[in-house]
Amino acid sequence: MQATAHSRPMPPRPMHGGNRQWAASIAGAAPENILDFSASINPLGLPKSAIAAIQSHLSDLNHYPDPEYILLRQAIGKFHQLSPDWILAGNGVAELLTWVGRDLSELAATVLFTPAFTDYYRALKAFDCQIETYSLLSQDQNQQFYINSQLPNIANSHTKGILINNPHNPTGYLFSRDSLLPYLEQFALVVIDEAFMDFLSPETQQSLIDLVPLHPNLVILRSLTKFYSLPGLRLGYAIAHPERLARWQSWRDPWCVNSLAVAAGIAVLEDVTFQQQTWAWLDHAKPLLFDALSSLSGLTPLPNAANYLLVETEIAGSLLQRELLQNDKILIRDCLSFPELGDRYFRVAVRLENENQRLVEALSKVCSGLGSKI
Repeated sequence: MQATAHSRPMPPRPMHGGNRQWAASIAGAAPENILDFSASINPLGLPKSAIAAIQSHLSDLNHYPDPEYILLRQAIGKFHQLSPDWILAGNGVAELLTWVGRDLSELAATVLFTPAFTDYYRALKAFDCQIETYSLLSQDQNQQFYINSQLPNIANSHTKGILINNPHNPTGYLFSRDSLLPYLEQFALVVIDEAFMDFLSPETQQSLIDLVPLHPNLVILRSLTKFYSLPGLRLGYAIAHPERLARWQSWRDPWCVNSLAVAAGIAVLEDVTFQQQTWAWLDHAKPLLFDALSSLSGLTPLPNAANYLLVETEIAGSLLQRELLQNDKILIRDCLSFPELGDRYFRVAVRLENENQRLVEALSKVCSGLGSKI
């Protein structure tokens, strides 16, 4: 039996993490005093290279950005060893997902693994896409969840598309490169959202970017805002066949990416020091947080490859969220927007070691207090 929430009613829940204004209204605190574990952003903060680039390009605000974003596309192309013709910069992955949805709407249906990132539904429903869902989580005879990443035989798959995020959000499951290759022959359009792939060291990444020139039905989406702690600037990019990208460009508003985001994006892609610092931090901090959460009664984090953890909980995730906000000004991500997960789970980003310890101590206190009432 799960505990039920109490005290004053909460304002309408946001569909995404990172809403500090909403959290502040629950905690009775200023947004800047909220310790945010709900958005999976690099806690090392804005790279110095990005700050320097932004400061040196403030005068660019007097002018329109280059509508073709040639310098940014060249920088991304150099980073991935691709021609800039195969790259389209976007106002975050969210904007690019809109054009993914429009392309997928021309097909018979779109296949999703569930639980699925909520913005996929937004993009697909905007163009009345037909959606077919297949659960990534299955239960064994002991009612324990495990990852089942094998799609069944899908009728007429050659008339359909598939949209996958890798690593998967919210589970953090990493699809192997080999497991994704058959989809390129089975589906009319394959879209891989690799928004969190750069948190993996290069030797462990399972990206399909190098295959895009060989498969006109393959689209890769990448974010520069999570790894480089730039969510306020909104910057992502798509890698796909130039004809597809030209079509997307004709559909969207001009100047989707602002000049400061362009400058920061070019700078951080060359910031090897920051990249290595991030991989070293995550390699150290994540196992410590995983073990600490595992030691708490009633909590079971799922092993994964991402910079966040999905945690199964015996106490309602929404109740834990409220208690942590009101008592400790800590925001975790409830999973109510994922119908397949509901109140049985919550998600937390991996943050700095002292912040992770603060979370664990707060959860220990809340779980001990609430657990005795269940």
